[in-house]
Amino acid sequence: MKAPIFELPFLDSPNQTFNLEDVLGKKVVLITFWVSWCPDCARDLPKKEQFYKTSRNDELEMLTINVTSREHGEEEALKYQEQFLTEPVLKDNGREVYDLYECEGVPTTIIIDKEGQVVGHFGDQAEFVSIVHKLSEALN
Repeated sequence: MKAPIFELPFLDSPNQTFNLEDVLGKKVVLITFWVSWCPDCARDLPKKEQFYKTSRNDELEMLTINVTSREHGEEEALKYQEQFLTEPVLKDNGREVYDLYECEGVPTTIIIDKEGQVVGHFGDQAEFVSIVHKLSEALN
């Protein structure tokens, strides 16, 4: 499946946006959809955050998207980001991008290769090692 193009604001800097088109063809993209109250997100995001901090790779763009229509409030999302995340956090328009990527729960992890194809779609019970394995395939 061709990755749906989107442009979203940063959660903590709503006047700045991220546009997927800017990195397609240059980088592999790993996206995690999440909400602050989700226990599965609380297990998944710290692993990805540690990976983000230790695997700086010029060919990889890692970011997260807060699914605002499933969130208890923007304050909760901002608080979670401040406490736990250094990777970029985008703010979905309700669940617009979440729905474009046919997500069914949180966390959902999407891997997009350099050609703009979705090569990985992982649901809330996915093992982190499976995500890393698919990511390494996309990078090679």
